[in-house]
Amino acid sequence: MRTIELTYPHSLTMDQLPETVAAIGFFDGIHLGHQKVINHAISEAKKRDMESAVITFHPHPSVVLKKDVQHVQYITPLKEKQEILEKLDVDRLYIITFNKELSSLSPQQFIDDFIIGLNIKHLVAGFDYSFGFKGKGNMKNIAEYTRDKFTFTTIDKVEMDNEKVSSTKIRGLLQVGNVEEVQRLLGRPLIVSGTVVEGDKRGKKLGYPTANLHIHPDALLPKPGIYAVKVRYKQEYLEGMASLGYNSTFTADRSDLSMEVNIFDYKNNLYGQQLQVEWWKYVREEIKFDHVEALIDQMADDEREIREFFSNTK
Repeated sequence: MRTIELTYPHSLTMDQLPETVAAIGFFDGIHLGHQKVINHAISEAKKRDMESAVITFHPHPSVVLKKDVQHVQYITPLKEKQEILEKLDVDRLYIITFNKELSSLSPQQFIDDFIIGLNIKHLVAGFDYSFGFKGKGNMKNIAEYTRDKFTFTTIDKVEMDNEKVSSTKIRGLLQVGNVEEVQRLLGRPLIVSGTVVEGDKRGKKLGYPTANLHIHPDALLPKPGIYAVKVRYKQEYLEGMASLGYNSTFTADRSDLSMEVNIFDYKNNLYGQQLQVEWWKYVREEIKFDHVEALIDQMADDEREIREFFSNTK
């Protein structure tokens, strides 16, 4: 997959670009609804013997358009989004910088520059996609802006249990730790990437050595607690338990979240390594224990429960 970053105005010309079928949207999470849009574009591209593309934006429009929003955390930060799209066999990814200039474009200016100007011959979008100044362009009136240069397909909403699959729904589920339902809506586990950093090595003293992960601040995490997780290291998947919280048994008034993963039956040094953590099940909330022995007993119970959970999912 080729990734091309664009700002307005871009310098690409149509004669530089292949005829393309593109899916367009922000696609945070790349959930089942997003996948339907993207897969339709890929399928249509194959039928037409064209390249497939995804057109997305960064940062989130709310960072630019809402004065009270300074920073947004993403279900799929940009790096993870790129990796997922590559696995879906998208040929090219256009990442358009969302800024004040872009938000001020009329619908026609946006279409001329980023659809017609990118040699898009067929565009696929969800029913609620909008474009141009104040979202005045949408999939109901897009025919007014095509200049007969491209055709389009509108994908209806995808529902599960009579409710729309949406990024907003997934964000709400993460706030309550329901990573199992999140997995259903994504069609895969939530994945968070992090780098192993040196911690206080307290877990090793307790008999549960942990990998302390530095997580990029762009990543949206579930609520604090203990979770059943799978860790991907290189090409290997390892089972374990993650503690996301404030180490309340050992630290008082800590405000920054820490994430530690005890990987079952694994003893190698992982300092400096990049790990991908898959979130499979919420086990319990973080508890402040009065005695270290009580914490150790609880961790043993957690391990038994998580090992049993994974043995039942095989």
